[in-house]
Parts: sequence; structure tokens; C-alpha cells
Amino acid sequence: MIKLHTQWSRREFLSSVAGTSAMMMFNPLSSWAMDEPDPRVAAIVAATIGIDSHNHIDVPFAKAEVPGPDIDLASELKKSGLSAICMTFAVDRPELHNPGEAYERFMNALASMDNQLVKNGMKRALNMADLNAAHKKHQPTVIQSVEGGHFLEGHVERVEEVYNRGLRHLGLLHDNDASVPLGDVYTNPVRWGGLTAFGAEVIKECNRLGILIDLAHANTETVTAALKIAAHPVIISHTGLDTRLGQNTSMAAMMKPRLISKEQAKIVAEAGGVIGVWTHLADTSLEYAKNIRALVDVIGVDHVCIGTDTKLTSSYSSPDAQNKPGGGQKRERIGERTNLTWQDQKFGFYYTVVDAMLKIGFTSDEIGKIGGGNFCRVFEAATAGPR
Repeated sequence: MIKLHTQWSRREFLSSVAGTSAMMMFNPLSSWAMDEPDPRVAAIVAATIGIDSHNHIDVPFAKAEVPGPDIDLASELKKSGLSAICMTFAVDRPELHNPGEAYERFMNALASMDNQLVKNGMKRALNMADLNAAHKKHQPTVIQSVEGGHFLEGHVERVEEVYNRGLRHLGLLHDNDASVPLGDVYTNPVRWGGLTAFGAEVIKECNRLGILIDLAHANTETVTAALKIAAHPVIISHTGLDTRLGQNTSMAAMMKPRLISKEQAKIVAEAGGVIGVWTHLADTSLEYAKNIRALVDVIGVDHVCIGTDTKLTSSYSSPDAQNKPGGGQKRERIGERTNLTWQDQKFGFYYTVVDAMLKIGFTSDEIGKIGGGNFCRVFEAATAGPR
């Protein structure tokens, strides 16, 4: 999670950085906003499947802390106007030290998510049929995601194990290298020459089973190699164009490794992939819509989606941390929570974004594609079933 309105970090940068209005009458989704939005906005939200392709849910890693405090996931999703989020977590923060620790954290976190979904009366969407059914019934849903293949620890058979537990979106990499690396992380020194042999093996297994591959955090060489192997289009779930940094040189130095160049974006799009635009370079919803437009201008409206890298629900602090000086409930900043992304935000997230996109000239059809249609295309292709 990063938000750069004035100064903030990803855990300190990572811890220091027309015809649609009538539909409102028949769809409860139109009442999901915090306030009453423009009727045209509400109609577009109701008519489209809005998806955030990268949204964090904090969960405990220790078995003794499972399931953790209750979270109001269904309510926050309804407020947002989104139909679904790719519900994700990463196990490499805090840093991993011991063999088996990544797998243990992953399984405990997944058990917590199982519990929270039951309490919220929700289920995971395992394929496009599930997403369509949930949207038709006006039921919020999630796609289970993980950021980083650390939990695999060199065991490719674990891909099928987690597939059977509902994982349908796998980010190969995160901030730290896995004990058995899958590829080079874009913010770390080059060590592996791009995609590793194990990384290639994991991609092939995901293709066989039906798991969407996410190449966020991968450097150019890793992305290029992965695209040669992948049997289906991939996603880069959360990034932004490196031309959107403006004149802030200190921000540019910090952020540029995490952003995508026009050339890189075109490579992914030409392979049928989709790239998610995060909120972290935008101080307002209009600026966010302009960042979306900038990427659309480079790779086309069929290859852009939403990937906020925010949190729909509140941050989790372990009991152990609460007993330490400075511990307790994590302090949340403007921009960290999905429904409070911008200071002047009056409506839930997707309502706010649709409103901003309309204001800068996007059509309802274009909004439908970017809001979720493009993600749905690659998700459907990836999850069609075991091969």
C-alpha cells in the first residue's frame, strides 16, 4: 500500500513510502453509495461489473490469532459500488527467516479469510460464471489473490493445493525474494536474469489448473520471459505510467522503479494482457481518471483496469504488536482505505471514479471495460478450467 498525497510510505515506504438511468429502478446496486450520486453515475455502476484487481485485506499470520477481529467486508464493498475485489495479502512482511514460515503464514491467513467470508455471508468467485451470478443477485464477492509465491518454497505441487482452497489470482513476486525465487523483483538488484526455472514451472501449472498470473513487481526481463511461456493473457494488477510523476524529483526517484514505461505496457497489451492503474499518483479522483486516460492513450481501452493497492477494510494489528510501545491499532492515512481514497470524496470508491471518468470524457461503454470488463476477459480466459 502506498499513498503519496504529501508524504507517506509503503510500510514506511513500504514502511518509510444514456439509456442506463432507467436501470437504477431495478437494481439495488444503485443505492450502495455513501450518499446519492448523479443518476447517470449510479446507473453505470449498477450496469457494470466493477472490480478492483488489487485490494489488500489484513489478516493474522499466527495460528493463535486466527481468525482475527471481524471485518465489515460486505458493507464496505456495497459502499464502494464495486462488484468484487481481488482480495489479496502478502506473507513476506515482516521479513521471513525460517523454512516453512511462508507456507504457515499463508495457510493461517487463508483460514482467517475463510472465516471472515462466512461471517460476511460471502463466497469466493472461482470463475466468470460465479462473478456473473453474484452480480446478477447483487451480492458482493471476492476473488482470492496472493501477492508473491513465497509460500510455495520450491514446491510446485502447492499450486494445486491452493487452487483447491480457492486461489484464482497469483502474483509471482512481491518485495522480497522467495526462498526459492521465481524471478527478479523490479525494486531489487538483478540476481536471477529474469524469470527463474521455478517461476516458469509455476506459470505452466497455473495455466494448467486455471489461475490468473499477475506480473506486478516483476522487472522487464521477467515480464518478457513470462509472456513467452504464459498460455493465457496476464495482468499487471497495480502500477502507473512512469510519465505521470510530474516535476517532483524526489518522488520520481522513489516511485519510478514501481511504474511501467510505455514500451513495457505495449508489450503486455500486445500479448492480450491488462494493466491496473493504482491511485497512488493521484491527489484527486479527476487526477486518477487522467492517469487512466494516459494509459488508455498508450495501449488502448481494452487493456486497462483498476488496481488500487488500497485496503477496503481497516488495518489489522496483532495482539503482540499491541503490547509493544507504539503498538496497537495501526494508524490509517488518507488514501489507504478504498472508500476514503481522496480527502474530498463524497461517495464510495467506484461511484467516485465513474463520476470522474465521465467528467473527463469517457463513455459508459469505456467505463464498463476499464471498470471491470477487461479484467473479466483475462480472468475468464485464465480460469476456464483444468487442462
